Amino acid sequence: MRVRAPAKLNLFLHVGGRRADGYHELASLVAFAAYGDELHAVAAEQASLAIEGPFARGLKADEDNLVIKAMRALQQVAREKRQETPPVALSLKKNLPLASGIGGGSSDAAATLKLLSLLWDMRLGEAALAKLGLALGADLPVCVAARTMLVEGIGERLTPAPRMPPAATLLLNPGIEVPTARVFQGLKARSGAVAPALPPSFSDAEDLANWLLATRNDLEAPAIALAPAIKDCLDELRRTQGCLLARMSGSGATCFALYASEMDAMSAQEELGRTAPGWWSAATHLAA
Repeated sequence: MRVRAPAKLNLFLHVGGRRADGYHELASLVAFAAYGDELHAVAAEQASLAIEGPFARGLKADEDNLVIKAMRALQQVAREKRQETPPVALSLKKNLPLASGIGGGSSDAAATLKLLSLLWDMRLGEAALAKLGLALGADLPVCVAARTMLVEGIGERLTPAPRMPPAATLLLNPGIEVPTARVFQGLKARSGAVAPALPPSFSDAEDLANWLLATRNDLEAPAIALAPAIKDCLDELRRTQGCLLARMSGSGATCFALYASEMDAMSAQEELGRTAPGWWSAATHLAA
């Protein structure tokens, strides 16, 4: 059985105060790209995790890996219910950059929860998996949902958002990892964890981009202070033909641009291959 662990995009990210537990209150419109990592599972004599793909280097298949942590969390639930969890061989293809603001690790863990709960016939609903995932990371609940959501609190409060219109997107990363904790430490200006009222629907990509202009990513400034190449990413995207909006996702360093058509996104990717060689990019579209 094979599933995709899609890239998570924070279309906006408003940050509020810091809680006693160290987490910040957030408000974010989260969408997913039709591109991401891939997770494959087959029955085996012994449990294992193999990691391959362009960003496999630097990832260890050990107990600190979120995929393994997700598997262990499910096994604990199964033990409490006296259910069996036959061994599986997991294979993760890492197509997404590491520590890049698009939820690769969280999406991988969420895919693991969903895939193994099905294989082991655990009959856990989305809410139960989201609750289980929250213990592994604040991004896990929305990654379990894997559809457009308004995310509030530290990531535990999800409200269904309007379906995304047909909108192409180009993801761009300058090849650097940005530590999330340091980005939050550098945060000076906060817009507050307040989300604007969402419209009933977005008619097209331009309508979505125009609505997003009144929002922001509060983490852009501190991330750019740590990694000025993020500003270069945004500038390069904004110079491409047909770019409707360019913004950083999460705590960076991946940025994204919205386009009216996939042809525009692919043309922009081709252009950036010449002007910014060596940077990672992916032309895709927002999942509805």
